[in-house]
Amino acid sequence: MLSLDAPLVFAHRGGSKLRPENTIVAFDHGLALGADGLEFDVRLSRDGVPMVHHDETLDRTTSGSGPLAGLTADQLQALDAGHHFQGLDGESWRGRGARIPRLAEVLQRYPACPCIIELKGTDPEVGRVAAATVRQAGALGRVCFGGFTDDVVRAARGTGADVTTSAAREEIRWFLYRSWLGMAPRSTAFRAFQVPETSGATRVVSPRFVRAARRAGLPVAVWTVDDPAAMERLLGWGVMGLITDRPDLAVPLVARWKNG
Repeated sequence: MLSLDAPLVFAHRGGSKLRPENTIVAFDHGLALGADGLEFDVRLSRDGVPMVHHDETLDRTTSGSGPLAGLTADQLQALDAGHHFQGLDGESWRGRGARIPRLAEVLQRYPACPCIIELKGTDPEVGRVAAATVRQAGALGRVCFGGFTDDVVRAARGTGADVTTSAAREEIRWFLYRSWLGMAPRSTAFRAFQVPETSGATRVVSPRFVRAARRAGLPVAVWTVDDPAAMERLLGWGVMGLITDRPDLAVPLVARWKNG
């Protein structure tokens, strides 16, 4: 999982510029390119099953429409998750078998793969159910949960001390402010950062922020990094995770960087 030992490449939604996002097709491809791990999103179906999907609604990426939470897991898996996707070469994935996977399916298919799981929505239940699913799969040691909603992240964290989460939104703001003052804490309830380089007009990731995080023993992963120049710069600052839609670019770049 994320550590301070060596930088890792995480295929963002499997590498969403290259294959239909958050599908087994994308995950297989991202890992085949050499990504160290996967980053993907989880929402709950109508019948409470954690499903791997980013948007609240189905319209952008699938043959369905309306909210994901309005359909059961079986109904969701009948949809075409490559319906609207075209690759960088213009290749269509409509009707080629891409579908929305269950979280349990992903964990079972990739039994040794480090995973960053973004918990979507505002209901803390998604955090509890996703954590329970990961626990049942015996995968807690290779999963780090994150999310935009503090209560959701804390719900996952609250299911046990063996659950790893990144900083929730307010915790990021708190740490960022303290890092500006040179007062970064030595102990936190979270174990990593998964952050954008900037948020609106605010620069989140900087050499100072990364140094403060490293002093606290917290690896920093940055999303979504698709530009090779940005990858080089972030690695030089000490960022330990590149979350990217272009693992085809990031994997060889990180390999060269490690080899000096």
